[in-house]
Amino acid sequence: MNVEQLRRTFPDEQSCRSFFESIIWPDGPICPHCQSQYVWRLQSKNVRAGLHECGDCSRQFTVTTRTPFHSTKLSLWTWLQVMYSLICSSKGASSVAIATWVGVSQKTAWKMLHALRALMEVHQSVLPQLLGVVELDEKYIGGKPRYKRGVKNKRGHGTRKACFATVVQRQGPVKTALIGNDSVADLKPFITESVVLSADLMSDEHSAYQIIGRDFASHQSVRHGQKEYARGDVHNNTAESFHSTLERAKFGVYHWMSKQHLHLYTAEAVFHWNQRAPKEKTIQRGKNRGQKKVVMTRLPILEQFRNLLRLSSFCQVRRTENSGIRIIPAALPLFGL
Repeated sequence: MNVEQLRRTFPDEQSCRSFFESIIWPDGPICPHCQSQYVWRLQSKNVRAGLHECGDCSRQFTVTTRTPFHSTKLSLWTWLQVMYSLICSSKGASSVAIATWVGVSQKTAWKMLHALRALMEVHQSVLPQLLGVVELDEKYIGGKPRYKRGVKNKRGHGTRKACFATVVQRQGPVKTALIGNDSVADLKPFITESVVLSADLMSDEHSAYQIIGRDFASHQSVRHGQKEYARGDVHNNTAESFHSTLERAKFGVYHWMSKQHLHLYTAEAVFHWNQRAPKEKTIQRGKNRGQKKVVMTRLPILEQFRNLLRLSSFCQVRRTENSGIRIIPAALPLFGL
């Protein structure tokens, strides 16, 4: 879907509002204050569009109440444009570029992007446990450049860089989490929570993975220190590929990611990665012509919109006194997602 097709799909503000309501309220309007379905739409010339009233608590609300779009003064079309730009870019979108394209200030664009990243973080939190072949890896990000004239900055351990762990299901979703360091004490809780015990783990030779792997069905590793990066089907190249996409986003788009907001940037990378589905294709050229291979293809834009917006009721974003944002997570339901 290109920009012109997006505009034809949402020609006016009412069509944008109807789209939001169909996703956030799939079973009809629900009061965000008391969860009652005894509500009605207020229809009057003096009432703003989309306003509802609850018959139980007598409070008024719209589809954006108590969501990341709470109290927004921008049109929903503006939000859809920002969402479209963020989703279409595999490496992310800078607030400076978004501000120019949409016609808002850079600060406003920054808050809008972080509100959407907060939704992406909620999306990751409801992913089921990974199964089958699962690759493990960890990465330190941030800090000073590796090489500088006359200076060689230390990497990884013992630095002020942030460490995050990654688990990736072969031809499936990815999960990440910021951790203190790459010790067993920090890695094990995240891995055991994110991966079923019947999974087959694959990693590099890091000693922590050797210990953690004892609790799972099997664990195999490659020896990167000896220039071994794959041994048949044994490798963790998929996890490292995910890390490279995050590095490209950092160097090519954001240039700097603070520890305070790093979890939002990683959530964005996770969402981009997970909005793909495996598809079998036939190789058309080369010596492998005619053979089948599985490639990951992006989901349609509107489907990605739905996947992102359907959890809007479980995340709130508020402005702070110093012009920042405050993310308020809500309790997620156990069923019905």
